[in-house]
Amino acid sequence: MADVRAIAQLGAEVLRLQADKIKNVNSSETIKLIHALQDTLASTQGVGISAPQISVSKRIIIVASRPTVRYPQAPMMEPTVMINPKFNPLTEEIEKDWEGCLSIPGIRALVPRYTDIEITYTNIENKQVTQKLTGFVARIFQHEFDHLQGIVYLDRVEDNLEIFAESEYFKLINN
Repeated sequence: MADVRAIAQLGAEVLRLQADKIKNVNSSETIKLIHALQDTLASTQGVGISAPQISVSKRIIIVASRPTVRYPQAPMMEPTVMINPKFNPLTEEIEKDWEGCLSIPGIRALVPRYTDIEITYTNIENKQVTQKLTGFVARIFQHEFDHLQGIVYLDRVEDNLEIFAESEYFKLINN
């Protein structure tokens, strides 16, 4: 049976907390949380999700780039569960691009992010993984990682004029 949870919305305290580290990857609590994240993300048009977004302040994210109505140009990848993730920029290059968030529906904004990063995380088999991410997938990772730090993408916007209603964003990109 699917375990689809409500998405915490901007203003919910859980979105502003530093998430707690996962101590036991194989615990039934962690496995239930991973399934809830997978089920909840699959029920949306999102390309990533973090545990705080389903009101659980734990350090788990899923990065799941795929073309959707919200992100038609997104590259396809297998959804990847990342436990206790970390990252380092591989370059100083930062690029602004459009982001939205399941926790802040109806809004898009231009957000500066590193273009190339190296990430480290524990996978669902309890193995340490290190890999490089670039472009849109690196952006998704940084967006979801921010949720673990109590940061939402609007906190990173440099100019309020770069925040759009989603309806205006779609007009902009479809012209």
